[in-house]
Amino acid sequence: MNNSIDVKSVAEQILINVGGKDNISSVAHCMTRLRLGINEASLCKIDEIKKIEGVLGVVEQQGQLQVILGPGRVNKVTEAFGAITGISIGEVDDAKALKEEINRKNATPFKLFLKKLSNIFIPLIPAFIACGLVTAILNIVLKIDPNYGNTTIGGILKITGNAVFYGLNLFVGVNAAKEFGGSAMLGGTMAAIISHPDLAKVTIGGTALLPGRGGIIAVLLVVAFSSWLERKLRKVIPETLDLFLTPLTVILISAFAALFALQPLGGMISDGIGYAAKTAISGGGAITGFILGGLFLPLVMTGLHQGLTPIHVDLLKTAGINILLPILAMAGAGQVGAAIAVYFKTKNKRLKKTIISALPVGMMGVGEPLIYGVTLPLGKPFIGACIGGAFGGAAQALFKVGSTSMGLSGIPLAAITNKPILFIVGLIVAYIAGFIATYLLGFDDPVEE
Repeated sequence: MNNSIDVKSVAEQILINVGGKDNISSVAHCMTRLRLGINEASLCKIDEIKKIEGVLGVVEQQGQLQVILGPGRVNKVTEAFGAITGISIGEVDDAKALKEEINRKNATPFKLFLKKLSNIFIPLIPAFIACGLVTAILNIVLKIDPNYGNTTIGGILKITGNAVFYGLNLFVGVNAAKEFGGSAMLGGTMAAIISHPDLAKVTIGGTALLPGRGGIIAVLLVVAFSSWLERKLRKVIPETLDLFLTPLTVILISAFAALFALQPLGGMISDGIGYAAKTAISGGGAITGFILGGLFLPLVMTGLHQGLTPIHVDLLKTAGINILLPILAMAGAGQVGAAIAVYFKTKNKRLKKTIISALPVGMMGVGEPLIYGVTLPLGKPFIGACIGGAFGGAAQALFKVGSTSMGLSGIPLAAITNKPILFIVGLIVAYIAGFIATYLLGFDDPVEE
């Protein structure tokens, strides 16, 4: 970059060509762009802004004008712009901004539905983590003293660790009704009906019903139907009768629909998912793990990974162990290895600082700062991260590592796996593979002023 550019002059020219101070609602910057909130887009002279010396490009986006200036220069121009206009300056997190932009572009009805599914389970994550860690602690104690489970404290710990799964159908029923536009307690009631132990005493066609059949998948189907029915009924039932007639009708119709059709359907889907997952891992082994681990990051980018949440939960509910989570978690480990490679190759001090701040949380399983702040903007390192995730996934599948809960990723996930040491070995494989792949692929190092 040309260091002789008059940043004050650049700021003044930008201000003139965006329609002056009165046309600006906000001023902020990220690593490369001056981001201006614009009141009236028609007043902006985009072509003139592009001609300003020092401006590398212009992006228009939903009430905001982004002037690309590059690392280093953007800070100085923004500071000058703030001084000229007297408008306070904000700083935008590049990772967050890029993620929001990608999410907007990918917001199809199907992906919004997957987001809705994800929202059902997000409130349950603290409970999964807490109960999973209690179970992990108890398992460690039981390896030392196998009889500890028969003690008072051991019995309490066992119940505590299993509590979230014992009430899981009800919790999901309540949350699902909220997301599907129904009454929360009616959703919980429908989940209770298909989970009730006395269902075993009821026969349909000579076959006894199975309480809880279909697990989470059945709950989602049943509550989606009851919520849809509730919304329809509230439009036609008079307000004076709505309080008692709507819930009564919803429960009666939905109960029979659930037990005769929706729960059996959910059972078939759930059984199919479990069979497919086990067959894929046991039959394909490392190859299947390689494919799943390598493709998970692109799924995250498109938002399709949210559709896997019910599958994770259902595997835990029906099989007691989730063989997919350790494999998919390797995508985050690949990010860590790729980011370390970028750190050693880049000469950009700002990028190095970003990596240093994001690495600790990345190793703990929070990968978004590394994805959106480092590997994805650079391009090739994102591919390197996928390669790291693929090798890590192959290792986890080969070792047959499974998690006994969910909500954790990265290094902490080891605490809730059946083979903690082998999980760490797979994690290191992903780190190394991500590092080597990124180092060999290289990338265009951002120029720093």
